[in-house]
Amino acid sequence: MSDQAITELAPTGVLRAGINMGNFLLVTGRTPDGDPDGVSPDMARAIATRLGVPLQLVPFKSPGELGDAVGSNVWDIGLIGAEPQRAEKIEFTAAYAEIEATYLVPAGSPIQTIAEVDRPGVRIAVSARSAYGLWLDRNIKHATLVHPESGIGAFEQFVADKLDAYAGLRPALIEDVVKLPGARVLDGQFATVQQAVGTAKANRAGAAFLRNFVEEAKASGLIASLIAKHNVEGRLSAAPPA
Repeated sequence: MSDQAITELAPTGVLRAGINMGNFLLVTGRTPDGDPDGVSPDMARAIATRLGVPLQLVPFKSPGELGDAVGSNVWDIGLIGAEPQRAEKIEFTAAYAEIEATYLVPAGSPIQTIAEVDRPGVRIAVSARSAYGLWLDRNIKHATLVHPESGIGAFEQFVADKLDAYAGLRPALIEDVVKLPGARVLDGQFATVQQAVGTAKANRAGAAFLRNFVEEAKASGLIASLIAKHNVEGRLSAAPPA
């Protein structure tokens, strides 16, 4: 770790870590002091400890809002899914954790496999600017993506408009499927959301430190221990070495 890395990642003397509050696997609750708690905040705490600086957690309602704030001097590192669109402005580490993304289909749907979703006439509800939503933006060729209207969630839009499929993270879909009798979560995955740590492109020394830290955290078992600590085993997986 170089002095330059500390200067880049904590220019105010405090590491300001952007936290996506919209991912219930990575943020599972609050500390007694009211700060976000979970795998993602604990990763930020470990990074601040290694840097030897205090930590300030900066919560965002969604990953899109967190990503948009890069360069606005409100966070120094951001813990969100690494996607090519975001990587245009954010320098990401390799993934430290992974989550499967798949589809939920309603009762009586003729769709049986993930491959059958991307067909003409199929309408897919998906949260705008989520990591898996960005993946679908790049890869869906024939189906139509339906982003929720203001003030309504993608699941509510899926139900209200009787859409053909609802895209999401498998752990969340498993909870949602019980709300719709006869609905099914499709086997397999259309993508694996790569949860990573990012910083501004200009922070070259800081980015190098973060890349090394994440690889060390995976190899040492830190990630696996955080997943166990916050009771998200089987829903969140430690990513393999880069």
